[in-house]
Amino acid sequence: MLRRIMATSASWFTVPIRLALAAVMIGHGSQKVLGSFGGPGFNAYTSGNTPFSFMRPAWLWLAAAAFSEFVGGILIGLGLLTRVAAFFIACTMLTAVSVHWPAGFFASNRGYEYPMALVGIAVGLLISGGGMLSLDRAISGRRR
Repeated sequence: MLRRIMATSASWFTVPIRLALAAVMIGHGSQKVLGSFGGPGFNAYTSGNTPFSFMRPAWLWLAAAAFSEFVGGILIGLGLLTRVAAFFIACTMLTAVSVHWPAGFFASNRGYEYPMALVGIAVGLLISGGGMLSLDRAISGRRR
């Protein structure tokens, strides 16, 4: 099962996509987890509210979102367990799309444009895997 998850294409296309998504996710995740870049930090972030009432306890869901962004970004950057990390990032960003939905499409109005683009990138990596220059490819040694 792990070999199938780590199997990847022999494509260079995923390298810039992975690195771009990794930079964004590590940046946003480190705001929430570490308090870097003017972010709230872990305790302040996890003491907030979740967007949906079924997300209880709130701290658990918020911690999962923060670590999905931070750790998922690191894994995407390394190309290690790319599909797993992309899945968690896509789930987190789908929630962000639903939160920003009422504001409309454009990011300039706090709309869902930006998180939707990140969902698309994450789904692309979920389908293709890490590609060339990924630890998935180095470890699995298999071509898809």
